[in-house]
Amino acid sequence: MSDEDKALVALFNGLDTPGVSDALDKLGLHGQALGIQPLANYSQVITGPAFTVKYVPASSPPGTVGDFIDQVAEGDVIVIDNNSRPDCTVWGDIMTQYAGIRGIAATVIDGVCRDVNKALGDGYPLFTAGRFMRTGKDRVQVESVNTTVGIGTVRVASRDIVVADSNGVVIVPRSRAREVAETAKKIEDVEAKIRERISQGDTIGQARQALGYHTLQRKS
Repeated sequence: MSDEDKALVALFNGLDTPGVSDALDKLGLHGQALGIQPLANYSQVITGPAFTVKYVPASSPPGTVGDFIDQVAEGDVIVIDNNSRPDCTVWGDIMTQYAGIRGIAATVIDGVCRDVNKALGDGYPLFTAGRFMRTGKDRVQVESVNTTVGIGTVRVASRDIVVADSNGVVIVPRSRAREVAETAKKIEDVEAKIRERISQGDTIGQARQALGYHTLQRKS
């Protein structure tokens, strides 16, 4: 990961996907990856630059499926677009093991994975549209890497910032990362003050009214 990547990732320290989602709404950006769910309830928030992969139906003879992983840097989040295809997988136990060895942060798939016990046992973060046991070999192949792809109705460009946790996945355009992080932190500060006021006896209505809760996520 480059120094610039590390600096952008660091902007999101202490934030989670709900906070980032609120900031995206406030700024009029679409980044919530609909239908992409965590494989488990992860205790941590995963943040990293996207390494994008586009799959297409296999040619004859078929092309490769997983060799791209040798190009992925430590700390990257692999983002795979398999066009929401439910009938064959693009990720399994060997990929999980290798990703863990290489220090890859997580994998996000608009499609399905298999060998989930390996990912669960290793604690490797996977976010997918589902799971299925049928191999993708000879059914799909890698068309391109580090091009723009689609994940759960969201466009993802290479090196966009991915934030993922037990709530799901959000994508932050790289060019707007600083603005999104700053906005999310402002929203989080207001919500923290609301929680403080209700702990001291305010009603939710009182606290929200006093701190402008109802306009927090509204586009400026």
